[in-house]
Amino acid sequence: MKQAKVLSEAELKRVLSVITNQRHAARNRMAVMLSFYAGMRVGEIAHLKLGDVLDGDGRVKDQITLLAHYTKTAEARAVFVSGKLRRELERYVSCNTTTDRAAPFLVTQKATAFSANTLCQLFGQIYALAGIDGASSHSGRRWFITQLAHSGVSAKVIMTLAGHRHLSTTQRYIEVNDQMMKAAVEVLSLIAR
Repeated sequence: MKQAKVLSEAELKRVLSVITNQRHAARNRMAVMLSFYAGMRVGEIAHLKLGDVLDGDGRVKDQITLLAHYTKTAEARAVFVSGKLRRELERYVSCNTTTDRAAPFLVTQKATAFSANTLCQLFGQIYALAGIDGASSHSGRRWFITQLAHSGVSAKVIMTLAGHRHLSTTQRYIEVNDQMMKAAVEVLSLIAR
């Protein structure tokens, strides 16, 4: 089975631009941001409750704990909130009218929780509208892992952040292209002087 496309920066911007014109723009943007900037799976995003993201005072937490029944591996894990993701979460929460911590974080147009399948379909619709072939609900997760790998983050750290049990799984997520390989060997010219 072919892997989900890893979007370029320009393609991600195009996706976010398309979302801006959608009926549920804030919700859809939040779903994409959780995928790209937290590396979460669609099932994990779909399971999120307001109380998973906000503390008792209504502020965005420094880390989101994904309960075992949210995850593919049935093991709880922490999702650390970066500065960019925090700003996105705060923007989204400021538009939210509910204070019920047990309420779904993202809701469908029928005001119910998403299933992993319906959220997966939403991602597919967004990518189709943006004209991006080969992208799926897993594209953000692959982008997240690839960005970390190319930034020099330890493979063990990436594996833990992704919630993978095996390093080989994490390695399969990392996108490699000719430009990246050329840049990697250029490092040698800086070292070997």
